[in-house]
Amino acid sequence: MAKMTLDQLVEQLKAAHGDALAAVVLYGSAARHQGPPTGALDVLVVVRTLADDALRAAGAATRSWMEAGHPAPLTLTSAEWASSADIFAIEYADLLSAHRVLHGALVTEGIAVHQHDLRLQLEREVMGKVLQLRRAMQAHHGDGKAQRLLLEAARGGIFALFRATLRLTDGVAEAHGDSEVVARAVSAKAGFDAVPFVALVAHTRGTVKISDREAAGVLRGCHDGLAALAGWMDKMAVDD
Repeated sequence: MAKMTLDQLVEQLKAAHGDALAAVVLYGSAARHQGPPTGALDVLVVVRTLADDALRAAGAATRSWMEAGHPAPLTLTSAEWASSADIFAIEYADLLSAHRVLHGALVTEGIAVHQHDLRLQLEREVMGKVLQLRRAMQAHHGDGKAQRLLLEAARGGIFALFRATLRLTDGVAEAHGDSEVVARAVSAKAGFDAVPFVALVAHTRGTVKISDREAAGVLRGCHDGLAALAGWMDKMAVDD
């Protein structure tokens, strides 16, 4: 069975929500690059109201979208979108820096991400990623294929955290670089080894693939690097 496309998702969301659908927006790595979006796609859905029947109708589209390998769309009401930058600081910073409106119009005037909120969520998310990788190291010990697949699945989230780190320390303008450049910049700031993250970039690009035998070492390196980043952030003071 063919996987759901982005256009099909938009059409099904329009059918589900009708006039209540204010905007469908692509954000994340796919929105920062030219050309057709590829990989796991992050989508924001903004609705004026969220009726039960519309939520049920959108459920089928959400399931098909997730079966195609994408995260479930982030669905917010217009009021929630206008007031949630403090609790979704990473996502808002990423989206405000680069996004593509696929349907409707996204209101961004008056929405800002504060440094304190970004640092707090960032430290929490980095530590959460450390624990995720640590559980995987235990649960999949000796299973190189499973570890490699987990690295592939975790890559997008890891580099979203790296970009958010650069936004926190250097400003939005410096958070758009090549993934390898981003990894090296963050590792230099926090004092960890960039090599496993560079290997993950090369693997994703297909230039140098991580073998099942190498996966455990790359996984451990990414775990240790993120743990060092979390410790560095814990001591960070930011002005807002």
